[in-house]
Amino acid sequence: MRKRKINEPTRTSIDFCGSILKEKGLSIAFAESATAGRAMAEFSLVEKAGDFLKGGIVCYDAGVKENILKVHPSLILEYTAESAEVTEAATKGLKELMDADIYVAITGLTSPGGSETKEKPVGTIFVHYIYNGKEKASRVLFEGDSESIVMQSIDYIANTLVAFLNEE
Repeated sequence: MRKRKINEPTRTSIDFCGSILKEKGLSIAFAESATAGRAMAEFSLVEKAGDFLKGGIVCYDAGVKENILKVHPSLILEYTAESAEVTEAATKGLKELMDADIYVAITGLTSPGGSETKEKPVGTIFVHYIYNGKEKASRVLFEGDSESIVMQSIDYIANTLVAFLNEE
């Protein structure tokens, strides 16, 4: 069995983000494709995570995006399941399913065999946030193996959320 190395910078950023969410009395929900529930799991390890963590949907398969998050199939056909357009639609679908203050959706390519192209290589991650009537979208490129890309994505989400919340 492979031992997991603890990624201290990620743990620190997640804990810090969680403390801000608790301090501000905000709740968060996730729709996860590329991270396959890992962001929710990592945020659940924050002390008193129940004070801010609402829930999440793992939407790794396009059918889950379509059937549960109500992403229109034409978006997936035109842009692929791992795209800014589908990520935005997934965030909006999540908002219809759960009552939270912040909604985050993540799609992307953590390993070969998906919709990667020269313009959208493995390591491309799309994140979309909705908070307080505002939306923020990101497209980021990470390097490394699948686990490294996932953990870098979660670290990025935590840090971006902190910046987003501090814009108020």
